[in-house]
Amino acid sequence: MAKYLLLKHYRGGPAPVVDFDPMDRWTPTDIDAHVQYMRDFAARLEGTGEYVDEQALSPEGTFVRYGGKGRPPVTDGPFAETKDLIAGWMVIDVETYERAVELAGELSAAPGPDGKPIYEWLEVRPFLTAAPTVAE
Repeated sequence: MAKYLLLKHYRGGPAPVVDFDPMDRWTPTDIDAHVQYMRDFAARLEGTGEYVDEQALSPEGTFVRYGGKGRPPVTDGPFAETKDLIAGWMVIDVETYERAVELAGELSAAPGPDGKPIYEWLEVRPFLTAAPTVAE
């Protein structure tokens, strides 16, 4: 089994197939249908043992770094646009890359406004399974 990240973007990927309003402009019914699709999808993958985790991200964010003893420096930007780009993710654990792509394609069909599939692009990224080797 290999773990893959299915990364949902607000923007920044290939041109969208369907042009739809951002989710904060959807009706409550459309949001509920979208969230229910995601829940049903995750529940099905739990049943097959392929589900690991999923999270939606808030648009808020803070940069933090080590700054020596005491309180670390904190700033609310400038960000590398990630809080405007990354909407959330799902982690799956599947037998093959092809299965990861198959599931990402299915997840891409989550409903949007008026219940129509949004056909969103999802980034499929494998987890690193070993530390990279250094060649001299």
